[in-house]
Amino acid sequence: MSDSLSDELWAGAAGIYQAIVAHPFLTGLTDGSLPQDAFAFYVVQDALYLQRFGQALAAVASRAPVPAQTEMFARHAAEALQVEQTLHGSLLADLGINPASAAQAQPAPVNLAYTSYLLATAIGGSYAEGVSAVLPCYWIYWEVGKELQRRGSSDPRYQRWIDLYGSEEFGDVVREVLAVTDELGPGLAAPERDRLHRHFRTSSRYEWMFWDMGYRMESWPV
Repeated sequence: MSDSLSDELWAGAAGIYQAIVAHPFLTGLTDGSLPQDAFAFYVVQDALYLQRFGQALAAVASRAPVPAQTEMFARHAAEALQVEQTLHGSLLADLGINPASAAQAQPAPVNLAYTSYLLATAIGGSYAEGVSAVLPCYWIYWEVGKELQRRGSSDPRYQRWIDLYGSEEFGDVVREVLAVTDELGPGLAAPERDRLHRHFRTSSRYEWMFWDMGYRMESWPV
């Protein structure tokens, strides 16, 4: 029996995922070595990211071939904004960051590049390309969340973040997108399938870069 499309995509980015879970930002969430300032910087940037990610999901929803998939991605777009408002709002308060000042923050270079890539693919590519580009943000976060739950964190703020993304509730959301991905597989011609692999790997690389951006507290060089 041949692998599903999602299995193919994951296999093609397996090395990237291994680099992600070994990154000191993520190992630092569980062993206590991640500086609070780096986590606070990440939380602010992730809130900005989720706003644009929601826009990309809305664009994917507008391209969906069936109403059920339009509804699903539109719902996920709204849920991305809810996460930004609830989890990030509480974490900002716990980290001593004024939400008003956080709202005035500008996206760091990697953040702007990643979200611009997602939006460009969701708008300018095929529906299947848009799905493959947004999929790593769902899937990698869930896998990371489950991995970090196994390790655990002594910092309740870090553990709250871990528990959100390692939860079965978030897993249900991810499984919805994986099911859509696998439904697309049989109808793909080889050139488009190759494009999906490229988009999935590119977004996976951006996921590594996003955590690295947070670890370095990246700023614009000029």
